Amino acid sequence: MTFRFEFFILLLLFPCSIAFSAPPPPNSPLGINTNEITEDDASLPFVDIFKSSIPFEEARPWLTKGAIRYDKNGWPTYIPRSAQVGTRFIKNVPKEVVPQGIYTVLYKGKGKIIYGHHAKLVKRLAGKDIISIYAGKSAEINATLIIKSTDPKDHIRDIHILMPGGICSNNPFRLVRNPQKCPPRQFLSFERHFKTIIFNPAYLDYMKDFKVIRFMNMSGITRNPVTSWAKRNTLTQQTWGGKTAVRGAPVEMMVALANILNIDPWFCLPHKANNHYIQQFAKYVQRHLNPQLKVYIEYTNEAWNGIFTQANYVKKRGLAMRLDKDKIKAGYKYYSLRSVQIFDLWTKIFRGNQRLIRVMGGYTPYSRLSDMVLSYRDAYKKTDVLAIAPYFYPKMSTSRRARSVEDIFKALYDLKEPYSIPNVIKLIKKQAETVRKYGVRLVAYEGGQHLVDWESRDIKQNPTRLFIAANRNRRMGQAYYDLLSGWKKAGGTLFVAFSAPRTPRWFGSWGTKEYINQPIHTAPKHRALITFAYHSPCWWGGCASSMIARFIKPKKNPGKGIFARVANAGVDIKERRDAALLKIETKRRKAAQKRIENAIKQEMVRRAHAMQKINAIRKREAARIKAFKKDRIKKTTKQRLEARHRKQVHRRKEAQRR
Repeated sequence: MTFRFEFFILLLLFPCSIAFSAPPPPNSPLGINTNEITEDDASLPFVDIFKSSIPFEEARPWLTKGAIRYDKNGWPTYIPRSAQVGTRFIKNVPKEVVPQGIYTVLYKGKGKIIYGHHAKLVKRLAGKDIISIYAGKSAEINATLIIKSTDPKDHIRDIHILMPGGICSNNPFRLVRNPQKCPPRQFLSFERHFKTIIFNPAYLDYMKDFKVIRFMNMSGITRNPVTSWAKRNTLTQQTWGGKTAVRGAPVEMMVALANILNIDPWFCLPHKANNHYIQQFAKYVQRHLNPQLKVYIEYTNEAWNGIFTQANYVKKRGLAMRLDKDKIKAGYKYYSLRSVQIFDLWTKIFRGNQRLIRVMGGYTPYSRLSDMVLSYRDAYKKTDVLAIAPYFYPKMSTSRRARSVEDIFKALYDLKEPYSIPNVIKLIKKQAETVRKYGVRLVAYEGGQHLVDWESRDIKQNPTRLFIAANRNRRMGQAYYDLLSGWKKAGGTLFVAFSAPRTPRWFGSWGTKEYINQPIHTAPKHRALITFAYHSPCWWGGCASSMIARFIKPKKNPGKGIFARVANAGVDIKERRDAALLKIETKRRKAAQKRIENAIKQEMVRRAHAMQKINAIRKREAARIKAFKKDRIKKTTKQRLEARHRKQVHRRKEAQRR
């Protein structure tokens, strides 16, 4: 048994007994994917938690009602008397995540704001509310805000809900509750400095151990229909949260995070974005990003994946440009072509490609796709890395037969399972061999476990119950370590895990932690990542430098004629199987996405019905209270009159006696 393996076993058995320093990010072989900006994000990235709230219009019909008018940033300028505008800014977040205590709400304008669920008003001042947020007996925290009325001449806007406390100026990675916790004159409160202290200290503390941050989710890239720079998400919007195709942080926030942590950013660009958008994005990054940092650039995300609108878009564009008669191949060609166009735009803005890592996306089981996108019009000559997503999981039929966590882990190493860890490592090796001949490195844009059942949607049922238990089991840490070791041995370089902390749900346990400040000894996946990085500092050329070390590109295109070969009737069985796997996976993901969308719709209808019932109960209760008060007033009036009459009779009798 090697020392590395012995050390990892010790960490699993005695997680609190061994202390070590995480490797500095320049030497780490790992990156991390951010989460979508939502009100239920267990990574809680921002000090101003209102930036993750849902847009007011998305809160219909349970919080927003009536014909509302909004300004360009989404703030209500007119609310009729019978209407209201509301949002939810915390939803089902574990109580360990949210700093409980006194929050400061700052805003401009005049009107009436009320708070709900675990958010309670403590004190009201001009343009400032003091509220408390405590979980009580609840395991999760929920909080809402409703604007009951607003002055059309000075409407309520620029709402900020700020965490309690602040930081010491010499340590942005730790939240402190009061100035006494800092050296003299070093306390920076969130209330006074929220414009410059943007990120939750716990979020920074989590992110600092990685070499690369992939902003695909935080930027809201999936299904993002934005085309022009003028329609991008901005700093002044009501929220950066919301539904798919709406949410997303502005580029200013992503660059700020990379600069604070001194970590290389990985940007994904929207599939419909025009050249002006690409140029403006690149210009901002070139001007404001730390010049010592590299920049990963990628056109959209998973353009091959049929569940996403970007996949249909590249197919339509490819057909419209007559790149191929077959829509799938036309899509691959357009994706490759547009990627190179974006690479060229960035290279021009950056006056060279010394800091740019140009990313082309692939699909793990289908190495032929890698051949196609790299070879088309010699795209490989302007591509630095090909990115895949090595996920491991058993077939769903196997998972449904599982009766214990042991059965799950047995399947994860079963050679008969197409996506068991040993077989995924074989796929990685095939991809590494494919891209190496083009002078391109292999990286992972995502990766890890992929235990999810799209059917049951119930965390108390198997296999979802077993999936969640398996993710919490120490053997999952060993599984991650085995995958990463196999990744390195097979020829992979940077591995960007998926993802930042997320609460386990029926649709997966994707986070390396379940919440942002979860102790590492209770998070086996995250512990495995940090342990691997500690023992395996990056092993590829130029990794720890601000300059990029590239392979020498072959003069002759290794994949010349690849599209014609794929079209031949005599393709070998392996190629047919790869293509079939891609088709099956695409079909499965489409069906899964449809089920998710239907489930969301059903949940919204259920909530609307529930809210209607609640409102009906409230109306009945209000009517009962009104009737009770009316009856009480009548009784009181009658009693008062009777008392007055008795006094008058008494006075008359007294007068007669006198």
